[in-house]
Amino acid sequence: MSHPPRRDGPVLLTIGAGGALGSAARWALAHVAPSAPGHVPWATFGVNVSGCLALGVLMVLVVDVWPPRRFVRPFLGVGVLGGYTTFSTYALETRSLLVDGRPGLAAAYLLGSLLAGLLAVWVALTLTRALVVRTRRAHRRHRGDGA
Repeated sequence: MSHPPRRDGPVLLTIGAGGALGSAARWALAHVAPSAPGHVPWATFGVNVSGCLALGVLMVLVVDVWPPRRFVRPFLGVGVLGGYTTFSTYALETRSLLVDGRPGLAAAYLLGSLLAGLLAVWVALTLTRALVVRTRRAHRRHRGDGA
């Protein structure tokens, strides 16, 4: 059995702290909007789609905007958003819809969540990149560097 190198300890703690925050947020939302058996689990759907949206924004900021930082991506991406989104619950809820005799609803939930998540990432990437480009142009104009 191998052990992680000692230098990875702070990163693992950072991921754990972010995961605790993300999981607590998801837990709170699931309690605010619980789903009844045999119905669409809207809380999980909303968590996963909003998590995909946030991940798209984060990836643009981490890759294109912010200077490299050791703990930003592990804390926000892997930790917070990894704990917040729940694709295992999504799979379990899809199975529950099938067991409850709702195969059409299970298929709609399965495909709808996937498509909505992919669309959310694309929208977030597109809008965030456009906002970054616009902001950089405005800063150049303000400094007199030309447009």
